[in-house]
Amino acid sequence: MNPLGKKVNYDSLNAHQKETYNFQKVSAIFADYGYTTIKLSDDWMGADFIAISSDGNIYLKVQLKGRLSFYKKYIGKEIRICFHDSESGKWFLYPHDELLKEVEPELIGTESWDSHGGYSFPGLSDKNKSRLEQYRIS
Repeated sequence: MNPLGKKVNYDSLNAHQKETYNFQKVSAIFADYGYTTIKLSDDWMGADFIAISSDGNIYLKVQLKGRLSFYKKYIGKEIRICFHDSESGKWFLYPHDELLKEVEPELIGTESWDSHGGYSFPGLSDKNKSRLEQYRIS
C-alpha cells in the first residue's frame, strides 16, 4: 500500500482545492525550467503566483485559470495566464495582453466580454490550439 494513500480524484475537489492542486502541478513544471514559484495569498496585481528564474533575472506574474481566458482587469498588468487543457493534458503559459490582441476581435460583441469584462473558452478550437502551441510548457 502506498504510504500516501490513494490518489485524489480531481473532480471531487472544491474550487480552492483545485487551485492549490493546479499550483502544485504547474510548480513542478516550472522547477524543470529552473524557476521557483511563490503562491500569493490574494491576487496581487492580478497574479496567483510569482515565478522567479534561478538566476533572479526573470520574474513572471502568473494567474492560474481552468481554461483559455481573457479579462479586461488584467490588461496592462503584464500577467501571464497558465492553464491545463484537460482534453490534451497540456499546460500552457501565455502573455495575456499579447494573445488578447489576436483574439479580441472574436470577443467583441459577446455579452461576456462587453458586459462582464471577461471571456473564457469552454474548449479549444483548432484555431486556438494552433495559437497556443507556442505557449505550451508541457
